[in-house]
Amino acid sequence: MSPRVALALALLLPGCGSLQKLSEVGRPPAMTPSGDPTADPAYRPISLPMPHPQTDPAEANSLWRQGSRAFFKDQRAANVGDIVTVLVNITDEADWKNQSSAGRTGAETFGVPNLFGLENAIPKMLSKTNPASLVSANSNGNATGTGAIKRNETVTLRLAGVVTQVMPNGNLAVAARQEVRVNSELRELQVSGVIRPQDIASDNTVRHDRMAEARIAYGGRGQLTNVQTPRYGQQIMDILLPF
Repeated sequence: MSPRVALALALLLPGCGSLQKLSEVGRPPAMTPSGDPTADPAYRPISLPMPHPQTDPAEANSLWRQGSRAFFKDQRAANVGDIVTVLVNITDEADWKNQSSAGRTGAETFGVPNLFGLENAIPKMLSKTNPASLVSANSNGNATGTGAIKRNETVTLRLAGVVTQVMPNGNLAVAARQEVRVNSELRELQVSGVIRPQDIASDNTVRHDRMAEARIAYGGRGQLTNVQTPRYGQQIMDILLPF
């Protein structure tokens, strides 16, 4: 094996995701696009007993309209293009500690005391060799690992979004985006997901924990962000170096 091939293999050994990491150099991690959860190979449909559908008879002299959620016109988002405010209040805290240790000791001895009378020829072929102990191997290995993760994140924001799709079951797909520029720094806020009309409050707001397939991004770009981001060369070396 040539030195160039060995070097190339050594650079590719750190992980199969190196190429993906290289494609993200200089960019934040890409978020998974919202999609159909039933397309997941691990998806299994849920079957529960459901009540029989009932149709309320329409009253000839009634002011109540069938299917209405309120006596007056509902001002909450319901159609494509309507605006709804998403309330994001994330308080995430995690504290993990792992510790492991392992040890192994082994010894192997291999000899040929008798081999059809040929054992006497071994010392002649290999000088100063005892046929009874041709091969002897010893091994001793120890491994100790300690890991700790402590994370504390808090994100609180209000973001107005637009209904982009009304699904056949009545759920609403919402996408919200906001950009704020202060001097040379641009702050970006993005929220997308699927909500139920029933979860929209009377003030036309919905909480993020009532949003399915939620994708929430809070970041930005600009001069300050560029200074805090490692340079491309450093990011590439961190990905490729196997040690």
